[in-house]
Amino acid sequence: MIVRTASKMRAHLADFSGKLSCGLSKPAQRFVSEALYGIAARGSVRLSEIGRALEETIPLIKTETRLSRNLGREELREHLGGAVLQEGSAKIGERTLLVLDLSDIAKPYAEKMEYLARVRDGSTGGLANGYWLCQVIGVENEDSAVVPLYSALYSQRAPDFQSENEEIKTALSEVSAACGGRGVWVVDRGGDRGELYTPLLDGAQSFIIRNMGTRHLFSGRRKVETAALAEACPMIYATHIVREEKGKEICRRLDYGFRPVRLPEHPEIPLWLLVVRGLGEQPMMLLTNLPLRRNRKVLWWVVSAYLTRWRIEEAIRFIKQSYDLEDIRVLTYERLRNMAVLVNAVAFFTAVVLGTRIKLDILASHLLKASKRLFGIPNFRLYAIADGIREVCARAPRRQKPTANDPPQLKLEWA
Repeated sequence: MIVRTASKMRAHLADFSGKLSCGLSKPAQRFVSEALYGIAARGSVRLSEIGRALEETIPLIKTETRLSRNLGREELREHLGGAVLQEGSAKIGERTLLVLDLSDIAKPYAEKMEYLARVRDGSTGGLANGYWLCQVIGVENEDSAVVPLYSALYSQRAPDFQSENEEIKTALSEVSAACGGRGVWVVDRGGDRGELYTPLLDGAQSFIIRNMGTRHLFSGRRKVETAALAEACPMIYATHIVREEKGKEICRRLDYGFRPVRLPEHPEIPLWLLVVRGLGEQPMMLLTNLPLRRNRKVLWWVVSAYLTRWRIEEAIRFIKQSYDLEDIRVLTYERLRNMAVLVNAVAFFTAVVLGTRIKLDILASHLLKASKRLFGIPNFRLYAIADGIREVCARAPRRQKPTANDPPQLKLEWA
């Protein structure tokens, strides 16, 4: 069963790689196929590990050199990123959530990597050397099936860097164009910036953005701070949710209500401020252009959309941890950015391309580890599938070694 499962997985990956790399040169196509397989099979972005997965008969250093040379191709990032986005856009509907997230790749001990910048390490909260990562993931409201759409690594020290706002606007523009304007953008407090509201509103893009509380909005004819509007907002509905906190399930009551508002920069466009109490000491304030009215179902859809965004943070950790993205060791900026796109492509393959049948086969192939993942912590199915791909590739190598029972190779001789 292991050999059959590994063969089916490799066939799926080869087909996916062919679609992504169509239009590239033959050497580039070969590299994309090798890189995707190596990352998936070894769960690593280190070129030495990718090279080992290829099981070539030449010295490993020769394989690494070839991989490194091809990873520096300038055309890879734009071509592969666009191809993954095009594949994923078919999964995006009018109400699919488009979760935009800024995270970091911390490299605290790196010294020679190109354009190293100071980032806030998400694991420690302190400053460290590293790079920023802008990602967009699609997901249906109150669902867990994710579609990795976009991933861009950048550094504020790179010569082509303009600003963080420009990086975010590029993600908004490219994803919106590929999806034909479909989807609802969901962004945390980092998205509460005037520079981002303008392109969203000008492009008629639906959005839900968490406010920090310091922004001023028009309520009627008055210009009021968001925190003050939230404090006076009537809570017209209530519900109970179960939330896991420190390994325990805690039941919490949520009260929520809304009021119509407008941005001072766009006074002609109606917006709504949805206020939720019960998730912390301060109320959660969500600014949206989705029409709200006094209806429990309508309001709860927006609340649950933002709560779904919280759950998707696990998917973002999956992409970084399952392929050990923070262990990236290439030195040039172009190779770093290309590797981030390749990892996103592997995550897309794992989450979207593999059919249900092959996923079940992979899970069954390493039942013990899968059960620990599925019923332990973290309870996230993609981790188990990524583990399973590594295991079936390890137990069923690409190059099968001959055994004593194999028939002898026939020799042809000329008379």
